[in-house]
Amino acid sequence: MLGNEAMALALLENGCRVASSYPGTPASEILSSVARLGKERGVPMYAEWAINEKVAFEIAYTGSLTGLRTAVSMKQVGLNVASDPLMSAAYTGVSGGFLVISADDPGPHSSQTEQDSRLMAMMAKVPVLDPDSPAHAMELVARGYELSERFGIPVMLRPTTRVCHACQDILPGEVLPARTEVEFRKNPDRWAATPGFRLELHRELAGKLDAIARWEPTAPVRLNPGAAGLRAVVACGVAASHAREILAGSELWRSVPFYQVVQPYPLHTAFISRMRESYEEILVLEETAGVIEMQFLDRMRVRGKATGAVPEVGELLPDAVERIIARFAGGEAGGEGEPAPAKGGRRPTLCAGCSHRASFYAIRKAAPGGIYPSDIGCYTLGLNLGVVDTVLCMGAAVSQAAGFYQAHRLAGKTVDIVATIGDSTFYHAGIPPLIDAVVQGARFVLVILDNSTTAMTGFQPTAATGSGASGEPRGAADMEALVRACGVGFCRVGKPSRLTEFVALLEEALAYSRGGGPAVVIAREPCVMDRSHAIRLPVPVRVTITDDCTGCRHCTTQFECPALLYDEAGQRVVIDGLLCTGCGVCIHVCPLEAIRSEEGKGGDGA
Repeated sequence: MLGNEAMALALLENGCRVASSYPGTPASEILSSVARLGKERGVPMYAEWAINEKVAFEIAYTGSLTGLRTAVSMKQVGLNVASDPLMSAAYTGVSGGFLVISADDPGPHSSQTEQDSRLMAMMAKVPVLDPDSPAHAMELVARGYELSERFGIPVMLRPTTRVCHACQDILPGEVLPARTEVEFRKNPDRWAATPGFRLELHRELAGKLDAIARWEPTAPVRLNPGAAGLRAVVACGVAASHAREILAGSELWRSVPFYQVVQPYPLHTAFISRMRESYEEILVLEETAGVIEMQFLDRMRVRGKATGAVPEVGELLPDAVERIIARFAGGEAGGEGEPAPAKGGRRPTLCAGCSHRASFYAIRKAAPGGIYPSDIGCYTLGLNLGVVDTVLCMGAAVSQAAGFYQAHRLAGKTVDIVATIGDSTFYHAGIPPLIDAVVQGARFVLVILDNSTTAMTGFQPTAATGSGASGEPRGAADMEALVRACGVGFCRVGKPSRLTEFVALLEEALAYSRGGGPAVVIAREPCVMDRSHAIRLPVPVRVTITDDCTGCRHCTTQFECPALLYDEAGQRVVIDGLLCTGCGVCIHVCPLEAIRSEEGKGGDGA
């Protein structure tokens, strides 16, 4: 099983009855697997793709107040969105077990930050468990529910990309009998506490953490009890898995004591004392921040990120762990030294036939020299087309567009501003800043790239899809009505594949925005990779390159469709028939009209 599938199975086997999430790599498959496995096994439960992580957290948390076991899953930047309820829920506590699964992305591989969720757990004052593999994550799901219910507190499970996306043989177990009766016991002093009561809840929380730091089931484990030496290695998460393999495969297994930490926060107090009394030097291996390291409070004895013994950024991959341990133990690093830099390759680009490519090309044509704030999604690859100037966080494209307008207005300058945001991201975090832009009179065009799915994370439904996590029918949001309800005076829908028409629509929106406030253009065409929408895709056009092609490369550099390749030998462009989807948009991109349909027609872009 994939690590995310294994965690989903463990949730079901341990009685989870409410699960919610907002998709984000590397956590996306957890909720979809919970929904699928629950349906296959006939487990009565509720699974939801929520509008954003904050809403997902609040739904799952509230389920725990009724006595049910619940879980919410997200990626590390999603935890930022859910941080408000996280901080408060730590004070008020839980009735049934509640797991917050925050999947970190050291590297990062698919995130705008490399943050460590364990630091957020420390700030919220909730315990966090750090698995080293899919099987270990399953064990910690069970341990986490036990911990949550024993101390009445949310518990964070913090897998990383290498756990979420690793595959491991899993032995499925039986679904445990779970509580099905729902009872919310009213207690306003706890669930609706005013600031005065919150102080008392904070005192109770401090007591819980002190007890959790002495709870034996989550204490660090000595993995080589026969080793004797004055230098010890302490590790957690995937770094512990790498360190265990490296030490066990060398003579160091008998001379360097090795401890695996399962609960990096709160670190067990007895363990801290024992380590300080027993060893002259302690090497701490952890991703990404020095959470364990800082709890030792002994910089003279501990070797880690603060001393430069362990890198402060990036993943701790096996070769790096091997070098760190070798240096710590006084030996020579194995392997060939520092890893060679990654070799170049084709840069990531939008899929062939992606409607976003046509949207970006049209934006640049309608607003050359404009400012282009954008957002989080596969359309961030508009960077390649020169139509993405900023990417901050979910929903920020709208706020930044307003910010650019207000800054230029102060200087007495005018500039065309065209922001882009995906449909799922718009529902997630784009509505409040759009309302603010209308109220404050900001002038820009917002292009909502509506491909009817959450494409980058695996085609999860959006608020407008009309289906739930298991494919069951649900209500559907009306995007146009939402935009108009925000107070936007110009809201039109267009098809990017009809390139000429779409450019004209953008020009009309720009003209409106220059004097009338925000204008919204909804670029609506289904994702070409989501086959559930295949019937709605444009009719394919058979495209050919004529002898008029001079090899100017306008189509390959300015439009950058992967199906258009430059043939160095022939010094002209050719079409990769395996990649071409027949969208026909490239016909209207070539300045020499050297790209044509075999039928002599212009395709949808005419």
